Amino acid sequence: MSPGKGRNTYIGVRWTITLERENLVVAFQGEKGAYSEDACFRYFGNDVRTKPYPDFKTTFEAVEQDAVTHAIVPVENSLEGSVTQVNDLLLDHDLTVSGEAIVPVKHCLMVNSGAGLASVKEVLSHPQALGQCRKFLQNHPDWHVIPTYDTAGSARAVSESKRLDQAAIASRRAASVYGLEILKEDIQSEAFNYTRFFVLEKNPVPVPDADKTSIVFATKNVPGALHRAMGELASRGINLTKLESRPRRNKAWVYVFYADFDGSMDDPDCHAAVGGLLKSGAFVKVLGSYKKASGWMENNE
Repeated sequence: MSPGKGRNTYIGVRWTITLERENLVVAFQGEKGAYSEDACFRYFGNDVRTKPYPDFKTTFEAVEQDAVTHAIVPVENSLEGSVTQVNDLLLDHDLTVSGEAIVPVKHCLMVNSGAGLASVKEVLSHPQALGQCRKFLQNHPDWHVIPTYDTAGSARAVSESKRLDQAAIASRRAASVYGLEILKEDIQSEAFNYTRFFVLEKNPVPVPDADKTSIVFATKNVPGALHRAMGELASRGINLTKLESRPRRNKAWVYVFYADFDGSMDDPDCHAAVGGLLKSGAFVKVLGSYKKASGWMENNE
């Protein structure tokens, strides 16, 4: 998409770009009302068109096949850690990270109209959401907990069942989407619960004032290889904000490293550091340079 052909300037939470608003379609994994769709609205604005996909693989493919212009996918949660399937897909697919969004996770217990706490016998939600609400659920040992593939999908299932003995754990917006009543809000065990999302594009334009970069790299299997790799950043005064390893699926006991650091690939020091990694390591893939998410704690309403 060429930003020069747009007619409206849209100032989103994390970016400023000129484009045809009616052509913007954002893919996300899950059902309408999912936290991933919340991330779409937080980043692009409440009027953006969204399109749900059943899994992360088809979400990535939708961007590659030009079925949508962008995708938003979760990459890590402040409690549960990284979304490993998304990390693997970032390595396997040729898409660029052009932005990030951070969304507070606030779980609600919701039911069909006429139901109450006393009538609930079953609770549906994604396994991570169930785990994040463990303390609340422990106070109701008689409830049968049923894992599902998606929080918003559980809300949809409860709504469609019309049953008064079923409840779902999902977002406040999911309750609105599926016409459910909220019995309890903020039932997550930990108040500080946030999910970080990547914005993906197929052929993005450079992000103005980008100040963060994500890469994937592998080192050679020699002593001190990781130390030397980190030295490429440290020697240039570049701040590393994240580093984690993942096993390579096609090679046993071989690992790749996912890293974030402050700065853009347009910065000479960052460009030189990645060049040094490429010379000394096994491979480097730049996922993208983008604007850091900011104001997400202040906007946690």
